[in-house]
This record gives sequence, structure tokens and C-alpha cells, in this order.
Amino acid sequence: MTLLSIVLLPLLVGTTLTAWLGQRHRVASAIAAAGVTAGSLVLLLSQASVVWSGQVVSFSLPWVPDIGLTVGLRLDGLALMFAGLITVIGLLIIVYAAYYLAPEDSAAKFYALLMLFMAAMLGVVLSDNLLLLVVFWELTSVSSFLLVGYWGHRPEARQGARQALAITGGGGLAMLAGFVLLGLSAGTFEISEMSGRAAEIQADPLFVPALLLILVGAFTKSAQFPFHFWLPDAMAAPTPVSAYLHSATMVKAGIFLLMRLTPVLAGSGWFEGIVTVVGVVTLLFAAFIAIFKHDLKGLLAYSTVSHLGLVTCLIGLASPLAAVAAVFHVLNHATFKAALFMVAGIVDHETHSRDMRRLGALWAFMPWTGTLAVIAAASMAGVPLTNGFVSKEMFFTEAVAVTARGWGAWLPVAVTLAGLFSVAYALRLVHDTFFNNHLGDVPNRHPHEPPLGMKVPVAVLVAAAVAIGLAPAWVAQPLVEVAATAVVGQALPPFHLAQWHGVNLPLAMSVAALAGGVALYAALMRGRRLHTLVSEAWFGRFTGRGVFEATIEALFGAAGRLTAALENGSLQRYLAWVVGTAVVVAAAPLWNAGVGAGERALLPANPLALVVWLLLAATCAALVAMHHWRFQAVVLVGVVGLVTALTFAAFSAPDLALTQLSVELVSTVLLLMGLALLPQRTPRESSPNRKLRDALLALSAGAGVAWIAWVMLTRDHASIAWYFLEQSLPAGGGSNVVNVILVDFRGYDTFGEITVLGIAAIGVLALMEGMRVRRPPVDEAGRRWTFAQPPLLLRVAANIVLPAALVVSVYIFMRGHNMPGGGFIAGLITAVALVLQTMALGLSQSESLLRSRGGARYVRWIGSGLAIAGLTGAGAFVLGRPFLTSAHGHPHVPLLGELPLASAALFDLGVYATVVGATLLTLAVLGQASQRGVTPREGEPC
Repeated sequence: MTLLSIVLLPLLVGTTLTAWLGQRHRVASAIAAAGVTAGSLVLLLSQASVVWSGQVVSFSLPWVPDIGLTVGLRLDGLALMFAGLITVIGLLIIVYAAYYLAPEDSAAKFYALLMLFMAAMLGVVLSDNLLLLVVFWELTSVSSFLLVGYWGHRPEARQGARQALAITGGGGLAMLAGFVLLGLSAGTFEISEMSGRAAEIQADPLFVPALLLILVGAFTKSAQFPFHFWLPDAMAAPTPVSAYLHSATMVKAGIFLLMRLTPVLAGSGWFEGIVTVVGVVTLLFAAFIAIFKHDLKGLLAYSTVSHLGLVTCLIGLASPLAAVAAVFHVLNHATFKAALFMVAGIVDHETHSRDMRRLGALWAFMPWTGTLAVIAAASMAGVPLTNGFVSKEMFFTEAVAVTARGWGAWLPVAVTLAGLFSVAYALRLVHDTFFNNHLGDVPNRHPHEPPLGMKVPVAVLVAAAVAIGLAPAWVAQPLVEVAATAVVGQALPPFHLAQWHGVNLPLAMSVAALAGGVALYAALMRGRRLHTLVSEAWFGRFTGRGVFEATIEALFGAAGRLTAALENGSLQRYLAWVVGTAVVVAAAPLWNAGVGAGERALLPANPLALVVWLLLAATCAALVAMHHWRFQAVVLVGVVGLVTALTFAAFSAPDLALTQLSVELVSTVLLLMGLALLPQRTPRESSPNRKLRDALLALSAGAGVAWIAWVMLTRDHASIAWYFLEQSLPAGGGSNVVNVILVDFRGYDTFGEITVLGIAAIGVLALMEGMRVRRPPVDEAGRRWTFAQPPLLLRVAANIVLPAALVVSVYIFMRGHNMPGGGFIAGLITAVALVLQTMALGLSQSESLLRSRGGARYVRWIGSGLAIAGLTGAGAFVLGRPFLTSAHGHPHVPLLGELPLASAALFDLGVYATVVGATLLTLAVLGQASQRGVTPREGEPC
């Protein structure tokens, strides 16, 4: 449970607490976020000693075991390092953000989203089940989308957020397909079990497609070429978000995935070749582009892409010491990159500019910040005595070592060139910002040192970078060793982290990179030529963003042309296409298949059934004849629903009959209220050819459904009903089989249905809120519109019906688990009574009694209902049962005796609240729209 608590603490407590406190006091929200993060860190550290001893902490809870989905969590050395980075740097980011955010920025929104994102990342690194990892993976995409678009009023923020979601979300879908194939090859979705089946998995024909799809997911998340462009474009996010995403979280998810699956995927040749080449290309390309970026965060973004390419290349080399170097550089990169992003935020905060062509000489104004920036940039460039130098030397060493494996000399040359570029862009960041003559034309000409709360997180990270650089064997080697061991899946050869390894080829490569980087920057800055160069101009539309936007534009263009060809604004035509397609698709496999009626003995039709059938046929015929009259059509459709309810009752399904009747009452009223916004009659658009087409389609569809029903009903078949009849009471704790199926056996379906119901009602609110219908003074018959008081008889009846209906709904709700009833039916009965009350009192008076404004209270009802249902389902985890598994018992209560209780009643309560809230929200919105509008003047559009 400790591992689960590490994730649930920010996911449930953190998001809720920060959102609630943030609306009352900004500082309280920050303190709550810091406290929750510290709590997860403490829980993580409580398990560290076990991991340090070489053991693995695991937790498993069934979720949907039939498809292999479990809440399987694993804490080994790799997960410990990543989770530690997520929580420690997250804690520093929270402190920094408290001083960075402006008073007009919503603290509640920021910290709640940050908690959600932190929980998602913790879930990714702790997951031992591939399907569970996908859930958290996509949650990181959604939460990062919201964080990048935090300043939604800025077009660049919206654009960057959409682009990031499209790339990373699309990659996540590809990764899901790869995981499914990998799971089929391995026979399990548990990563820990796959590690011992690597040879079997790689021999499977599904391995290569699975590998390619998984790599797409990893490369898109970690911004590898050619998917790199989304990361620099996400710089419109607040700087604390950028610092967190670039150092310890979002972009490291793909790196983590490659490391986690190395024992499963490495050794095939495909993995090594693809990953290494993509990593080297990303490393070189992004490092070169970073030199020419004039925006501080833009330069840092491309440097992040380059360093991610470095780690990806090391993973692709697939040697034990390369894994050590990759793990070590992940740790180092997190320290100096988070620090540098925070420095960029400080510069922007003080000068209101990030353009290095306008900055300069800030050392005189902010010497402490400048000192921290110089040290962090030196680490990024791999200058000796910093942690970046140690991991860069290890990278160079591994690049040289692979030449003996037939890679040739091109790899050492490429990585040396990338190191040269990294020195150049690190030098530019420091020189252009803090030195370089004088401060340019920036909005704030009098910058100063930021508040201590913004400098302390930077100082902590820089101190860590220096400490690791000076004493890597003492500070970092234990953590790196346990993490790298988890990556390779076996014992590591002896290694020693140190600044000095003697005079060798990697040292010469480092010297060449340092000297060459300084020379390159000096040459580019001669005459300040670097400030006039724009990297985007070199590629034209062949930049990543250009190709992405061109692709999106082409897709929308193709969709528009297809839409224009198919759509003409006629609902009849659309419906004809849908019905015709359904008939063809259903008939194709059955055509000439020899399927006919079975030999099951038929039951005689009683006279009542014949009367009901005749009523149904007459109603349908009347509906066809009078479908242009909207009011009559709705009433006739209600008759069809009534016949359906009678059929349910005849087949001993009282629950379905009650539900059908309630639905018919509510839907009829809502439809009539909707029709009040439309003319009384539909236009007569159908030509004779259309009528013939529609008749043929209707007869074909009706005859086809009738034939399939006849074929099924006349055949004997094995029924699954007996299982539910036998298991309803012992497994679900109720004798009403239908209700037990809804709230227990098929609780997922019911939860999905009420979610859709809530979404539909909120969709009505979003579409029609504020809408008012402008009516002409008279209707088509010359009668004046009136909003006079409803008849007295209706008002008296409503006053009697409402309390009685509420009592009945409580009764129906309470008995639902053992007798016909339940939350859905009870909710509909309550809704019917409230609809009648609204009709009797009028919308304005009804809403004043319910104290509702604009549907806000009803939205809260929907949210509360969904929350109750969801938390009830999640409560099963506490008992070690799958989601939405019902718990039941018969405790003996004084005075009342034995009481049958089931947790499904709470789930049913959520269903009840959602149904009532959705119905009343739709009613309120339609009622507001149908209130008296302004009569249009002559010539004014209606």
C-alpha cells in the first residue's frame, strides 16, 4: 500500500486540497502542494533502504484481470531514482512557483494541475503493468497539455499545448498497440515477468512491429528527431512548468521507458541500431540549432532535446557501462537543466524579456543569480569539476569503445562535434545574458536580485551539481549503481565515478570540444553576426512545426472536401446513408448463408398481445402520416415507448418496465420543451423519389431486424442468465438480479452510462446557455403567445405529487437491491416529480426555490453523483478487490435487527444524483431558452 499511497497522495489529496485552498489563499495552496509532495517523498524514502539492499518492493491489486490489467507497482533502483527526481525537483518547483506566479495567475489551477501531473509521472515510473503504464502515460499527456496551455489567453500557449498533445498523445496510441503486441508475445503484461522471457519474445514474429510502435511512443514523448519540435514550441508554458517538464518529468518518460524495457528489447539488433542512430541525430541536430536560438527558453529547450538524444544514444549502445552513463547523465541533466530554466524565469521576471539580443550585463544587477547560472551552464557544457563533465567523459568513453564492435570512427567524431556545439550554446547563454557590454532595450531597465524563494531552489540544484562533480563516487555512485543494475537486469562490471581517469582519447575529445566550442562562439559573435541569424529561415517550411502544420492543414482540407461532397444540410440524407450502410453491413455476411428459422416450439399469441401489436402498428402508421406535426409525433413516439414498457412487463421484467415508463415521461417533457424553440411543423421537403427511397430503407431495416429477431427467438441457445441468477445473492448480496448486474457485475457499463449522461447534459448547457428565442407575437394559427399562470388544478396536483413522489423514490431506491427498483429508476421518479413542479410553478419560481443559478447547482449534482460512484468503485481497492466490486453483509442492528447492507447502495446513490442533476440541468437550460424573448422588429433577423 505504500507504493500506491505515493501515487494517490498527489492524485487525490494534492489535487483536491490545492484546488480548494487556492480559491481562498494562494500561499495555503502552495503550502499544501509542498506538504503533499514532501509526504510522497517521505513514503518513497521509507522504502529506499530495501531497494538499496538489492531487493524490489512490489504491490499488486487486480483491476481488470481478464485483460491482464492490474494495479501492479514496482520500486527498484531505476524507479527509486526517477521517483526521487520527480518529488525532490517538484518540491523545489513548488517553492519557486510561489514567488514566480503573478497575483492574477490562478494558484488553485496551477498547483492542482501540477499535482495531477506529478501523480501521473509517479505512476509511470512505478508501474509494473504495461496497461497501467499506458493509463498514467496518457494522463501525463493530458495534464501537460493543461499545464502548457495554462495561460490560455495567449495564442502561442494554446498552439503549443495542442501540438504537444497531438504528438505525445498520438505516440501514446502507437505505444499502446506495441504494448498489446508485446503482451501477446510474452503472455503477460507484467514487465517484471517479461524480463525473463526476452529470447522467447524476440523470436516471435510480433516482436519487430511491437518494437517499432513502442519506440514511436518513447521518441515522441522524449522529443527525439523528427518529433522534437513540440518541445521548443511548448515554451509558452510558465517557467516553473518548463523547468519541471524538461528536467525530471515529461520528457524523461520516454527515456525511462527505454531503460525499463531494455532487458526485454535489447539484444535483437533492431533496438540497438534504431535507438542509437535516432539518439545521435537528435543530439547533433538539436545542439546545433540551440546555438542560434535568441530566446533563453528556446535555447534551453533545444539543449534539452540534445541531451535527451545523448541519453537515448547511450541506451542504444546497450552495454552495462553505457547504461551506467545514461542513468548518471539523467541525474546530472535534471540538476543543471532545472536550475537553468529557473534562472531563465528569474531573468524574465526581472527584465520582462528573454531575448538574448536585448539582454546583457545582468551580472552587475544580479551577481548571485549570475554566479549560479555560470556554474549550471558549465555543468551543461561539461566543464571539469562539474557533474556534467563526469557523465560526458563516460559518454565519450562508450562512444570510443563501440568502435571495436564495428561501428567505425564516425560515432566518436559525431559526439565530439555535439560536445563542441554544447559548449558554444552554453557560452552564449551566459555571455549574452550576464555580460556582453551593456543591458539592451528591455521593458525593465532596473532589474535586481529576485526574492530569496526564487534563488534558493536554484542554489540547491547548483550545489548538488557541484557536489556530484567533486565527489561523484561518494554522492552519486550508490544510487547510479542500483538504478543501472535495474536497467541491464544483471550485475554490473566494476566501475568508479571520478573526475580524473588519466590522459586518454575521451579526455582529448573533451579538450577538443571545449576549445572548439569557445572558438565557434567567438567566430559567430564577431560583429554580433550571431544575433542576425534565424535558424528557422534555413529550412523554410521544412521545419518540424512547418511539416506538422502543413500535415494538419492537408488533413483538414481533405476532410472539408469530403464533407462538402457528402453533406448538403439535409438530415434525411444523412439518416438515409446511416440506415442504408447499416442494412448492407448487416446483410452482407448473412446473404446466401443459409440462415433460417430454428425448430424451437412456438408459444401461441394471446388476444391481449394481438391488441398491443395492432396498437403499435396503428401508432407507427399514424406517426408516418403525421410526422410533420412535431407535437403529435412526440406523443406518438411516447405511445411506442409505452408499448415497449408493456412488453417488458409481460416478459417479467418490472425493472425495465419502470425504467422505460420513467424515461418516456421525462424525455417527452424535455422533447416538448425543445420543440417550443422550433416551428410547430417541419417543412415538407420530401420529393416522391425521396419518399420511395425512405420507404424502401425503412422496410429493409425493419424487415431485417424482424427477421434476425425471429431467427434468434426460434432457436435454442445457451443462456448466461443462469450464472447471474445463481451468483446474484452470494456474490452481489442482492436478490434483484437486474440491479445487481447494473451496480456490480456490469458496474463499469453503468458508470460509463451515467458519465455519458452527465456529459450530454453539460453539453446542452454549453450549447444553449444564454440562448433566448425571439418569438413572433402570434403563432401560425394567429393565437398570441402567453406565459399566464398554469391551471390551479395543476399547481395543486404538483404540490401533492412532489412529496409523495419523493417518498416513493426513496422507497424505490432502498429496495432496489432485492426488489424492482434502484437508483436509476428512483432518480427518474424524482425527476418526473420535479418536472411536474416546474410546469406548475414556472421556471423562474422553481429555480428560486431550488436556489439554482444558470444550472451551476445541477452541474454540481452531476459531479457529486459521478464522484460518489467513482469513489465507491475505488473503495474496493481498500479491501483488495477489483474496481467496483461490491461488498455486502448482514449486520445485526439494535431495535432494527438484521440489516442487509451493500456498498452498491452508495454506487446507486451516485447514479441517482447524476440522473436527477442531468435531467434538471437539461430542463433548466431548455426552460431558460424558451422564456419570452424580444419580439424582432420588422426586417430584424430572428
